Amino acid sequence: MAKKPQLAIDTRPWRDPAAKPFVRIKNVTKKFGDTIAVHDVSLDIYKSELFCLLGGSGSGKSTLLRMLAGFEQPTSGTIEIDGQDMTQVPPYNRPINMMFQSYALFPHMNVEQNIAYGLKRDHMPKGEISDRVAELLALVKLQDYGKRKPHQLSGGQRQRVALARALAKRPKLLLLDEPLGALDKKLREETQFELVKIQESLGVTFIVVTHDQEEAMTLATRIGVMNQGEIAMIGEPTDIYEFPNSRFVAGFIGSANMVEGVVTEDEPDHVRIRSAELGCDIYVGHGVDCAPDQLLWWAIRPEKMHLSREKPEGLNGANVTRGIVEDIAYLGDMSVYQVVLDSGKHIRVSQTNSVRGNPDAITWDEPVFVTWGDNAGSVLTV
Repeated sequence: MAKKPQLAIDTRPWRDPAAKPFVRIKNVTKKFGDTIAVHDVSLDIYKSELFCLLGGSGSGKSTLLRMLAGFEQPTSGTIEIDGQDMTQVPPYNRPINMMFQSYALFPHMNVEQNIAYGLKRDHMPKGEISDRVAELLALVKLQDYGKRKPHQLSGGQRQRVALARALAKRPKLLLLDEPLGALDKKLREETQFELVKIQESLGVTFIVVTHDQEEAMTLATRIGVMNQGEIAMIGEPTDIYEFPNSRFVAGFIGSANMVEGVVTEDEPDHVRIRSAELGCDIYVGHGVDCAPDQLLWWAIRPEKMHLSREKPEGLNGANVTRGIVEDIAYLGDMSVYQVVLDSGKHIRVSQTNSVRGNPDAITWDEPVFVTWGDNAGSVLTV
């Protein structure tokens, strides 16, 4: 008789109320004169996490990272690392290291010397330095490059040398400021997976600052989305993408169609929203905490909508609208259709190109119906 499979134990500490944070940022504010760069940020990060601070230029993410490193002092609030208050501790006494976007390798030193630099300054015995450098070169897959100078390496190899050097002193916490920003797209994608593997094998807590949404989604155990010096949302990549808590987060992460609507039915198991922009009602298959006739917004990802030439049956006048295909972007694995609705509203619908050279694919200037499921979108009140 087959055994019943065991349920996997959830090892994500942020889901455990009793788990103790490794990094605790409490009510941290940073002002530069009259400018507030970071405003009252509180954030818990757990041991062995790969946490991403994601935001656009001026969102405060790099300032927050610099305060963690000790390069900037908070105007108010506290920063704890591994249970110790680090707010007033200088950078060189913190159990952390930082990897900069520029990599900052010493051009006159070879790869081995660059990695060994911090260990030599700490007067570690030569034999131990040699063993540690060999271990790190193997970790970043550069065993045969130890004698090369930085200018003899590719961008991806220099990035890995900088990572090995940052890890040489075995910090409890590694801060990475746009670590892959200097790499081209294909190399960046390859290196993202390498970085995750290295982090998982070492168990070191990584905090990564990036403006690249795809990078954050690929790397992170959790993401903190920053906007105007504040944390707009914290969550796992799937939560951030599928269940955004505001119009800002929905619009900042990935692509989203956003429409206004007014609640016409509000029941415990469903909500009906009338949207002039869509030219139809939106039926949502769950309750929403809102007032009668409240104006709100509904966001849906392009891949959650479906195009058809024929009007689907059985939708009771909701979740179906119509328009004309105005433009198509062919991206290889998928095509993105820009559809102008009868109301004049433009929406985007993406469909996978599962059939090679599909002769029946919808094309330019065709009238189409656009449909979606009752849980395909997110109702947003802010």
